[in-house]
Amino acid sequence: MTEEKIDLLAGTAPNMVESIRAFHIPDLQAEAAKTGQHFLYAYCLEAETRLQVIAKIAASFGFPKTCRNLDALSDCLTDLIDQAGPQSGFVIVLEQLPDSPKFDKEARETLLDVFRDAADFWAEKKVAFRVFYSFE
Repeated sequence: MTEEKIDLLAGTAPNMVESIRAFHIPDLQAEAAKTGQHFLYAYCLEAETRLQVIAKIAASFGFPKTCRNLDALSDCLTDLIDQAGPQSGFVIVLEQLPDSPKFDKEARETLLDVFRDAADFWAEKKVAFRVFYSFE
């Protein structure tokens, strides 16, 4: 008996940033592979400050070490990748973003705004850019 696979991302917008909620990371990774999209994953639990979170994301995504602030992260998520050639789409997971005095709700929203701006950038190019996140 074969079971037909349902498109896991069919119910999500092609360019969005949202809580991971009911999605499971291995399922998102498999869906990215199935659809030929890039899967980018960063586990941020050990990070406590904005700089540490950005460094963790940059290292996890294979970005240059010069990616040390929000502007550089934005450039890496948009221009750097765009210059590499045509893109098939992105499924991104930011797991366990910190909840600490040095990385509070405002800092998290500012970081997520960078990803929202990147989603808008890729939407203009008609490239899917989905970001799922969770908090500590």
